[in-house]
Amino acid sequence: MKVGLTYNLRQDYLAMGHSEEETAEFDSPVTIAGIEGALRAMGFATERIGGLERLAEALTAGRRWDLVFNIAEGLYGFGREAQVPALLDAWRIPYTFSDPLVLSLTLHKGMTKRVVRDLGLNTPDFVLVEKPGDLARVDLPYPLFAKPVAEGTSKGVTGASWIKTPEELRRVCLALLREFRQPVLVETYLPGREFTVGLAGTGRSARVLGVAEVLLGDKAEQGVYSYDNKEHYEDRVTYALARDADAAAAADLALAAWRGLGCCDGGRVDVRLDHRGRASFIEVNPLPGLNPERSDLPLLCGLAGVTYRELLGMIVDSALDRAGLPAPAALAA
Repeated sequence: MKVGLTYNLRQDYLAMGHSEEETAEFDSPVTIAGIEGALRAMGFATERIGGLERLAEALTAGRRWDLVFNIAEGLYGFGREAQVPALLDAWRIPYTFSDPLVLSLTLHKGMTKRVVRDLGLNTPDFVLVEKPGDLARVDLPYPLFAKPVAEGTSKGVTGASWIKTPEELRRVCLALLREFRQPVLVETYLPGREFTVGLAGTGRSARVLGVAEVLLGDKAEQGVYSYDNKEHYEDRVTYALARDADAAAAADLALAAWRGLGCCDGGRVDVRLDHRGRASFIEVNPLPGLNPERSDLPLLCGLAGVTYRELLGMIVDSALDRAGLPAPAALAA
């Protein structure tokens, strides 16, 4: 069985002049090599494709694959993560992870929270600030938290995102509107413990792989899991496997959100406790980072005793099952 790999290689975009922060969600050669090595160990033949443009060229040239392992993030727009899956759908080629509908929905944190709220799940109250005039509509009790509505890897999140006054709110929102050119999500700040929940599978077959608590060290920006904290996690952040009642509540919430949003194959849900100690949905990552050395999901799985190959095997097994394709002998075993 032949598996194509779609991805955005960070070094290529840096060479084109894009900034470190613009390319923060893109992948390193270590990630591509790790995925490819795991797939080959499962018995697949692999082909590196690359991003959207390379995929379009390959498809029009007549190249095909039995399955595409897709981690391409895209660069522009609310539909950037959905571009590769949409193209693969047009050619009726199955792929890993969620479809264009889910990836477009979940990239927009405000729309995601509306669906999560409609599912009856706990999430902080929020307002979308799309232009400076919208600041007058923010009628939430302080402290607040502000971040770009459609970024990942904590892009746009700094110590200043934890907002205590109307003056700070105006300053931070105006800066984010200028820099990211997209709405700003302003929500009630959650003061409690923070967890990231790893999941594998689709629908009723989805399951929790583990719950890790995010613990900020002395060198970290405090109160927020910021972009800088993530980039320099080695000496700022500790991930600790959690199995207590709070972790169980986070796992239940994450699994309900994962299933309710229609996410597929594998990913993460971030959860934090509110001022009453209740698990509260922050956001979902249905296209998770898979760097075996740095990404949250592999690190979490390692703490839970799940190897990198086992994690990728679960993701591929779910995708093959959805597509009605047989698993190779090495994976089936």
